[in-house]
Amino acid sequence: MNNRFFVDSDKLSEKALKKKHKLETDPSVRTNHMEYMPGMEQINSDVCEKVISQMKSFDYSVYTEKDVKKALEHDTCSIDDFKALLSPAAEPFLEEMAQKASVETSKHFGNTVYMFTPLYIANYCENYCVYCGFNCYNDIHRMKLNMEQIEKEMKIIAKSGMEEILLLTGESRSMSDVHYIGEACKLARKYFRMVGLEIYPVNTDEYRYLHECGADYVTVFQETYDSDKYETLHLMGHKRVWPYRFDAQERALRGGMRGVAFSALLGLSDFRKDALASALHVYYLQRKYPYAEMSLSCPRLRPIINNDKINPLDVGEKQLCQVLCAYRIFLPFVGITVSSRESADFRNGIVKIAATKVSAGVSTGIGDHESKYSGKEQDEAAGDEQFEINDNRSLNKMYNDIEDEGLQPVLNDYLYV
Repeated sequence: MNNRFFVDSDKLSEKALKKKHKLETDPSVRTNHMEYMPGMEQINSDVCEKVISQMKSFDYSVYTEKDVKKALEHDTCSIDDFKALLSPAAEPFLEEMAQKASVETSKHFGNTVYMFTPLYIANYCENYCVYCGFNCYNDIHRMKLNMEQIEKEMKIIAKSGMEEILLLTGESRSMSDVHYIGEACKLARKYFRMVGLEIYPVNTDEYRYLHECGADYVTVFQETYDSDKYETLHLMGHKRVWPYRFDAQERALRGGMRGVAFSALLGLSDFRKDALASALHVYYLQRKYPYAEMSLSCPRLRPIINNDKINPLDVGEKQLCQVLCAYRIFLPFVGITVSSRESADFRNGIVKIAATKVSAGVSTGIGDHESKYSGKEQDEAAGDEQFEINDNRSLNKMYNDIEDEGLQPVLNDYLYV
């Protein structure tokens, strides 16, 4: 993916245009992406060093057919076996990988598929990430729901039967501060059994506060584990600080969160190396915090407002399937989520092989669940979406389709005592 920027420049002020152009063309004006900003907590952890050293030494071109066959024969998948399964040499063995992955999924998860719905409560953002529809230089309709509006959205979602919700914001502390997110968590606890967060990374004490407000787990996308590539894609804002983002899940666990989820956005950089790093991030933290629930997502790039040409770099459905099967074989106990970025056909197939969780009734816009669920015309005040979804099935449709595949859809399996 080249380093282009996707914004309607005619609607930016002259001052903003100059700053945007300077950020794009002059790396010297950008802050150091490896240096912490004021207020960012630094923790003492060796996980990052382990993950990145493995990723940098990963030469997938050296793996052969023999290496792949050996990896598939082993009862336990080692790191080197996992590398072989991610390599191009494994592509002709996709059917064998799918069969082995399916066995592991069935062994540890039975025939269940978990379901959830995301709720975007704000789309203000202070970052300049070139691939994201929420980026601060993209001319979109911004919106932040108040508590009354959030509760209205939650009631609509809960009425559909959904019991797990994922709350999302743009990355703006000034517009969506931790207290605001905490109040949203308290509301969510009234209507849902499980509450997840996908927000900007925060410090340990802030994760502890959000957990006390009702949040169960935290999802953070590293986007890409290649820090050099990361620097060219995140030109401004707190998200630009690569190491602070990397340690977010560990801070969340130290803050008491029950679970954490990991992901790279496949297509931003070398997807095989990003897939390796994502899984190893889980692998090393799993050994450090064995009580925690951990999961992987596997999203690919999707078009955004003002640019419909964003597509994943070298990551077709075949490659995505390879990554998901390799994840399952290497990390048999870990949950795997496949989002509505992918097609209904792909998701129907992959839940029979490796995935254990899917979203349903999805909207990536702000304040438009009423129109999504009831068929009413969308409120003109609704905020614009983060990216285009590919699978827009309702909860009922998704539930029935999963049952038709011979699987058991699960809305919740966690009880508070």
